[in-house]
Amino acid sequence: MLDGSATIASQRVPRYTSYPTAPHFHAGIEATTYRRWIAEIAADSALSLYLHIPFCDTLCWFCGCHTKIVRRYDPVARYVEMLGQEIDLVAESLNGSHRVTHIHWGGGSPTILASADMKSLVDRLHSRFRVSADAEFAIEIDPRGLTPEKVSVLAEIGTTRASLGVQDLDAIVQAAVNRHQPLAVTASAVDALRSAGVASINIDLMYGLPHQTVAGVVNTVDAVLGLAPERLALFGYAHVPWLKRHQRLIDERSLPGPEARLCQFEAATTRLQEAGYVAIGLDHFARENDSLTNAQREGRLHRNFQGYTTDNASVLIGFGASAIGATPKGYVQNATPMRDYGAALSEGRLPTARGLALNDEDRLRRAVIERLMCDLAVDLGAMRAQFARPAGHFRLELEKIGALRDQGIVEVQDENISVPSRARPWLRTVCAVFDQYLDRGETRHARAV
Repeated sequence: MLDGSATIASQRVPRYTSYPTAPHFHAGIEATTYRRWIAEIAADSALSLYLHIPFCDTLCWFCGCHTKIVRRYDPVARYVEMLGQEIDLVAESLNGSHRVTHIHWGGGSPTILASADMKSLVDRLHSRFRVSADAEFAIEIDPRGLTPEKVSVLAEIGTTRASLGVQDLDAIVQAAVNRHQPLAVTASAVDALRSAGVASINIDLMYGLPHQTVAGVVNTVDAVLGLAPERLALFGYAHVPWLKRHQRLIDERSLPGPEARLCQFEAATTRLQEAGYVAIGLDHFARENDSLTNAQREGRLHRNFQGYTTDNASVLIGFGASAIGATPKGYVQNATPMRDYGAALSEGRLPTARGLALNDEDRLRRAVIERLMCDLAVDLGAMRAQFARPAGHFRLELEKIGALRDQGIVEVQDENISVPSRARPWLRTVCAVFDQYLDRGETRHARAV
């Protein structure tokens, strides 16, 4: 463990799935702006589509997503209709037939959708967009309640990757976060998906949950390795009860401290690498021959709101309440309250509620942060040249990063910055040095590790 590492781990910094980050979006970006931005997208630009399904049938107390618990299907059915309306509005605003290379459904629990509704949404996307035959189609899945019928439908609609939430397998931890999911449930889902032809399995794990220990986290990793997933993600629990009120149901006294969290992360990482998985960026792991590993090796790895990806589309279009999109001009986010989202669509308006227009400095710093997050290294001189910035443009940042260099978290040679593999847990802290928005407003982020 590095000197002062526990102190740095307790600092609060963004996850950097975008730059500038979502808390800095504002209401000055609305539907007419977004309509203009998407109308200006070049006809040869590839598109990535994200559909947000904000419904679950049970509430996991650790959840940081925009979702709601439903006991009846009626609200979900109405929402599917609204998604269809939004898909039509966006498609009508685009100029030309754009090629779609990636589709991702997240939530919530997308598999809460009825089979007929899953099919209708896929049909809608294919009728409105030119979906490439080799497009990646990833869906987030709650293994609990995944029926054989749903598995068949997932295969039928072209799912290429299934991302299964597991988090932790210890019964005490599961009870503390209200997510009861025995290993057998996950194993059954993995077997069924593979038998149906879903080629890639991703499993999500978490550390820093209540009552978690190093031994318990390693036991979960060992059990999950028995399922031989193609990829794994190892997320740190973000305890933000000021943003997610249901997290107040978690007893804060049972949460591991910064040093314990760091030990859990390092132990899990060690076990995954011993099993042959390659560390990808901050918190992902993939098999040696996986496309994510190849992308990292070749400098083609990217990071977006869904995490690390091979997706190099220049445009991400988000559909659904709270969904975020990215265009060359800037970011947009849909209204989060279902009432506001539906009202806009009923009036024939795009449900854009907020966003942020990018300037050239934003684009430069976004590029710097993405390369750090993906490659653990960046050549600031090359970035300056690419964005026509003079020598000394990052003088203040290089001065600030000196303290991190002294602690062994970064290595600096002229304008080349790299983060040693052993310092991977503090990657977000390094990125924060280049974040010009970080000190603006009262936003509070999750801990660095």
